[in-house]
Amino acid sequence: MSNSSGGQQGPAARQAAMAEQVLADGSATAAELAERFGVSLMTIHRDLDELERQGIVRKFRGGVTAQPSGVFESNVQYRLKSMRAEKAAVAEHALRMVEPGMAILLDDSTSTLEIARRLRTAEVTPLTVVTNFLEAINLLADQRGIHLMALGGDYDPLHSSFLGVSCVEAVEQLRVDVCFASTSAVHGGYAYHQEQHIVSVKRAMLDAAARNVLLIDHTKLGRVALHRVVPLSRFDTVLVDDGASAEALRDLDEHKVRYEVCAMPVGEP
Repeated sequence: MSNSSGGQQGPAARQAAMAEQVLADGSATAAELAERFGVSLMTIHRDLDELERQGIVRKFRGGVTAQPSGVFESNVQYRLKSMRAEKAAVAEHALRMVEPGMAILLDDSTSTLEIARRLRTAEVTPLTVVTNFLEAINLLADQRGIHLMALGGDYDPLHSSFLGVSCVEAVEQLRVDVCFASTSAVHGGYAYHQEQHIVSVKRAMLDAAARNVLLIDHTKLGRVALHRVVPLSRFDTVLVDDGASAEALRDLDEHKVRYEVCAMPVGEP
């Protein structure tokens, strides 16, 4: 069904609506978008070129997707909606590692955001939480018993986090008990990520902690991305949900990775 007002919308408003649809659906064809927004295919391709330039989506022949690739990390709004049950199972497990009096570091991943959600009701205070993730800062800013330290830097709206040299330098001044982090891909004994400026912050965070814990959902196993972050040996524990295949777990075993499989709640998909 076409959107009769689509042709009358300004490009910016149309592109924003288009991005919202692709982030919600995961992908779309150019023909579907042209029909929905009531504009020509040429106009749709110009819009998609602009959304790709902004890093919100990536184009492929005949369409566009919000899903990650080896060189493209999904927009945070897409990642917030994906694999929620798996991330929740892993975060529940990770929460058992947090004790009152600790200082913990959360990176800007949607996996560690699930830990932040649980800290709102968990009885583990007093607690110091350090993070560069605006979503986590907003969740924890009003929590009694939590000393919140927000890491500054250059704000990146696609990740909803603060990054760059100033963020790395701020992390380097700290020493925490545990760093909880995630990454885009895990394969052959290494953690990978698509973007170099994210990698530098993650490495600094791992260097600042006495213990490091990697949180991943099973879809990240057996995948690679452009940049190696660190060997998996840098993590004291890797937590993954029980959707992981035997083959993927065998790859972790072969590389002598210390991991724990986190059971999904009964009744979850």
